[in-house]
Amino acid sequence: MRRTVQRRTAITFIALMALLVPTLPAAAAPPPDSVIVLQGATSAEGIAAGKGDTFYAGDLALGDIYRGDISEGTAKLFIDVSDFDSARRAAVGMKVDVRNDLLFVAGGTTGHAYVYNTRTGQPVADLTLGAGFINDVTLGRDGAWFTNSAAPELFFVPVSPSGTLGAVKKLVVSEPAGGPVKPGEFGFNGIAAAKGGKVLIVAHSRDAALYTVDPQTGESARIRGVRVPNVDGIVVRGSQLWAVQNFSNRISRVDLSGDLTSGEVEDVITSGKFRIPTTAALFGNTLAVVNAKFNQPTATRFEVVLVSARGDD
Repeated sequence: MRRTVQRRTAITFIALMALLVPTLPAAAAPPPDSVIVLQGATSAEGIAAGKGDTFYAGDLALGDIYRGDISEGTAKLFIDVSDFDSARRAAVGMKVDVRNDLLFVAGGTTGHAYVYNTRTGQPVADLTLGAGFINDVTLGRDGAWFTNSAAPELFFVPVSPSGTLGAVKKLVVSEPAGGPVKPGEFGFNGIAAAKGGKVLIVAHSRDAALYTVDPQTGESARIRGVRVPNVDGIVVRGSQLWAVQNFSNRISRVDLSGDLTSGEVEDVITSGKFRIPTTAALFGNTLAVVNAKFNQPTATRFEVVLVSARGDD
């Protein structure tokens, strides 16, 4: 019975998400790409790279976690939240701390963050961050950073070298990134660490922009020359950034300047398999991208799409 109630909650939650972002036409699609089905998922949004070719993806509205392998093209349920928690959880953005075998998951409207052991699948922590929409997470030098889409703030969870979690801290972000967010708008969305964790890069959905944020002071600056409508999750490797643009059904690959003050869109990655992609994980020259299907509230199949990280190159 509880599972049935959760599935109904999932449908309602996805329908609400669809109202937050305007629908735009899809970009031109290249030849078909590989797809990995998240068998049994009722919704989807987040993905994270684990060890080797392993990935983790979440059921957005139920909070369940799937584990898969991009080389084998398979995925199966790894963590069933109902096994240990009677309260509703959610799974939005996520990131793996490979060294400590920890999976950090943003909890959306719950205001929580969840941490799991990637070897056993057991829950490690249920952290209260704050009211709003806890959207995405990245790993910095000494811990995990979470975005709140409803307020100009980030939450930091310290992680010791041995994997011990510390007390949650809040960082208020200054303007221009930290302007007020109206009800129903999405401000901060995806987040990534750059320059060894000395700088954070935050995607801002309402502004169609990317900002740098100083993790010590909260000072922010817009990355000039980059406009990314419907920006959602982001991935950074060196001077390259991939910005997933959900309702645009595309991913922009951005070449960042050395000082991160500006950038240029080098190419746009599309796929005929994209159905509102939200987040991506990078495996060498392959992106594993989650289809959220926010505009299909009755969808019964959710999947990960594999595409080249360099488009048609």
